[in-house]
Parts: sequence; structure tokens; C-alpha cells
Amino acid sequence: MKHPAPSRVFLFMTKSPLILTLALDEGSFAFFDAKRRRYFAPERNLIHAHLTLFHHLPGDQIKTIQEAIEQKCSVQPRFQLDVTTLRSLGRGVAYTLQSPELADLRRSLASEWAHWLTPQDRQKHQPHVTVQNKVDPQKARALLTELSETFVPFRAQGIGLDLWWYRGGPWENVCRFSFTHG
Repeated sequence: MKHPAPSRVFLFMTKSPLILTLALDEGSFAFFDAKRRRYFAPERNLIHAHLTLFHHLPGDQIKTIQEAIEQKCSVQPRFQLDVTTLRSLGRGVAYTLQSPELADLRRSLASEWAHWLTPQDRQKHQPHVTVQNKVDPQKARALLTELSETFVPFRAQGIGLDLWWYRGGPWENVCRFSFTHG
């Protein structure tokens, strides 16, 4: 099989958007990912559980974006997030998370990247981890009720940022940027 010329590969890669997510501690990630595997339709569940910070950053600006992320993460201590409640997505269910440190970090990056942000990424950020989506609203309401009956607020920890390529299928990891241990 003949491979495309490197310049074509690079052009394809840079035309693809980037996604930025918060990396969670191992235990919290395992909890959310188990829920997602259990309740997300298998044919639609192409990615692991995640908390998205930005849905669509320009791939052709990857070096500038990576430099900004590296700079922020080099001075950002790990921080706690409160998992406060469950939330209806209409056709799905998500866990809601809150953290002043996360809000500050995202606000800072949004300000730096304002000229690149899509309308979706300009909206007020409402941190959440989706465990079910794109189902019949009645099925989503039933799951929300079921999970709410045993839900107890808990804490998770933000440990870094993950940058991903989006090319229409499973996301491809570019790099994890760890926070300082602080």
C-alpha cells in the first residue's frame, strides 16, 4: 500500500480539530468510565469518559495551543473537583462537577484563545461527564432517577489536561500535560 506524501498527511492532520479535556485521577476516571460503558450505547461509545473543556480548537495552531497548555500546566497544581449531582441532558445523563480552579483555568485559556473559539466553546462552561447520550428521553429520565436514588456527592481530582485530534471516529491522543503535584 502506498502512503500519502508527508505534506499531505500533515495537511490532513492540521485540518482536523483539536479537543481539550481535563484528566482525572485514576479512581474517578475508572468510576465514570465504568458508568459510561454500562449506560452508553456500545455502537456510539467510541471514547472513554471525559470532561471536555474545548470541543473544537484549530488543528493548524497545534504548536501555539501546546505551548499555552504547557505553560498553564507547569504552574497549575492538581486540584479537587466536587461531583455535586446528576443532570439531565434531555436524551442522556451526566455527572455535574464544580471547581473554582477549573473555572479559572478554563476562563484563562478561553481568553487567550477567544479568536479561535466556536459558538459552542464560547458558551458558559458547565463541567460534566456524560455517561449516557442519544437515547429516548424516557430512557434517559429512568436512568437519571435510578442513579439519583443512590448518588452521594464525592470528590475527584484534576491531574492534567489531555489534547486530542478529532477525525470523525475515536479521538487520537496528542499528549497529556500533567499539573504540578502541589
